Amino acid sequence: MFGTAAASDGCSRRVFITTPVQVRASRSSPAFLRTSSRAIKTYASCSNSSVVNGSVIEFPTETIGSRFPDFFGTPTALVTEAFAKVIDGKATAKTIREEIAAEISKMKESSGVVPGLAVILVGERKDSATYVRNKKKACESVGIKSYEVHLAEDCSEQEVLQHISAFNDDPAVNGILVQLPLPSHMNEQNILNAVCIDKDVDGFSPLNIGRLAMRDREPLFVPCTPKGCIELLHRYGVPIKGKRAVVIGRSNIVGMPASLLLQREDATVTVVHSRTKNPEAITREADIVITAVGQPNMVRGSWIKPGAVVIDVGINPVEDTSCSRGYRLVGDVCYEEASKIASAITPVPGGVGPMTIAMLLSNTLSAAKRSYNLE
Repeated sequence: MFGTAAASDGCSRRVFITTPVQVRASRSSPAFLRTSSRAIKTYASCSNSSVVNGSVIEFPTETIGSRFPDFFGTPTALVTEAFAKVIDGKATAKTIREEIAAEISKMKESSGVVPGLAVILVGERKDSATYVRNKKKACESVGIKSYEVHLAEDCSEQEVLQHISAFNDDPAVNGILVQLPLPSHMNEQNILNAVCIDKDVDGFSPLNIGRLAMRDREPLFVPCTPKGCIELLHRYGVPIKGKRAVVIGRSNIVGMPASLLLQREDATVTVVHSRTKNPEAITREADIVITAVGQPNMVRGSWIKPGAVVIDVGINPVEDTSCSRGYRLVGDVCYEEASKIASAITPVPGGVGPMTIAMLLSNTLSAAKRSYNLE
């Protein structure tokens, strides 16, 4: 089910649909909806023929207005084409960084404490180097002091462990991050487990995950990407309690902790994975969908329940000769289809990605406050 998707994936096709509508006077439409007089033109990429089987689709005049009550309010007869509200992770992350910067400034003035984050990078992967560089810039923007160790690809596991031990003992370092993936000759679990739990700002320690899984226990840190997903839901006022949620993917980094966080918010959670039968039908029951499988455009519009909220963690390069770099980034969800059915959706890029770094900064600030009893 989760095999590699073809790069073309039908995305280059554009489908033209004409929909006759009856228009009568009504209240004004929400700002993020487009209106038309007698017909709408829908250009759908990432579509297949089953999506548009038939050239004319009839809609009752009130259908779109009543489709997404959480975001649309009173049904309206004027609106004929709906698009999901964009959950802007980039703007939200900027707001969070500003909040963190203000708190660090006050903490520095009152106590002289400056949070510190250490990053260990092994090897010459360009993507890893970019991530580390972005994290360093983010630290500087909010007033967190960054420490960096860059080791050769062929260094020994013991060398990495020695640097972790030194940072564990350094009171100026409040958080330690080992950039993944590590070279194949290293035992990832041994290295991650060596990070002191009080400085495990990535939230990957088995003790942190165990506390997250247990009721009436609090982890010291929550993994950054799933934490960012839930923070987006909170900041956009999306109700979670009592809702049906589907998490697609069960990785230790995103899928599994995301499902645990949703359970803590009193959602009813189903995890869809590579052995799940009929994942489309299961996903279509969800009020909230979080995807993290790394397969471009795998989740089609037909998977989405009308009015659902979609958080797309996937970030996948697909070939695109029209782009200067020869590729573009897409999510696990076919945005063009899902955005016409969901009530709210994260874009890719600009959705969950910026939130991951913002949550890393938040965890580092929490570690510093806990270290100096400033909570």
